[in-house]
Amino acid sequence: MATTTFSGPVVSDNGFNLPVSLTSELPAASTANTGQVRAITDNGAGNNEFALVVSNGTVWLAIVTEALS
Repeated sequence: MATTTFSGPVVSDNGFNLPVSLTSELPAASTANTGQVRAITDNGAGNNEFALVVSNGTVWLAIVTEALS
């Protein structure tokens, strides 16, 4: 995946596409993917729940979310 640097806010008129995979398909967290965000469809427990994760360079961390009301 290419790396691009921006100096201002990033705006999209059509949303952003994140790589989607199973937890078992995530690459190892490393300094090369620090800050990378991905979507997983099994929430790490095989229960078919969608989750967002971010690499801190050491591990993948779940981004805690809740349903929109």
